Amino acid sequence: MPTRITEINGSSARDVAKSVNGARATLLKVEGTLYLGDAELLEKICRQVSSQSGRPVALELSELCFLDSDSAAVLCRMKREQGVRLRGLNLFIRKVIELAEESEKVAKYWAK
Repeated sequence: MPTRITEINGSSARDVAKSVNGARATLLKVEGTLYLGDAELLEKICRQVSSQSGRPVALELSELCFLDSDSAAVLCRMKREQGVRLRGLNLFIRKVIELAEESEKVAKYWAK
C-alpha cells in the first residue's frame, strides 16, 4: 500500500493540542505503509511546513498500517530534532517506535 500524506484542516486540526509555546500545530495525516525513503521524505515535508508556517507539526498516524525499524528511527529523530508530535498510534506502530527509541539510547551508551 503506498504512502499518502495529507494536511488536515478544520475541526480535526483544531483538536490538536497546543504546543509548548501556545501555537497550534499543523496536522498531517499519514496513511498506508512507511519505509525509509517515505520517512525521509516525510521528514523533509515536516521541516518545510514548519518553517513556512512557523508552527510545529503533528502527525496523525491512525491510518498507518506498517512501518519498518528504519522509518521508526526517522520518526524518533523528527520528534527529537523538530518537536514533531505523533498521534493515533496503534499498538504495533507504538511498539516499533518505542523499540527504535530504546535502540537509540543503547547506541549512545555504547558510543561513550
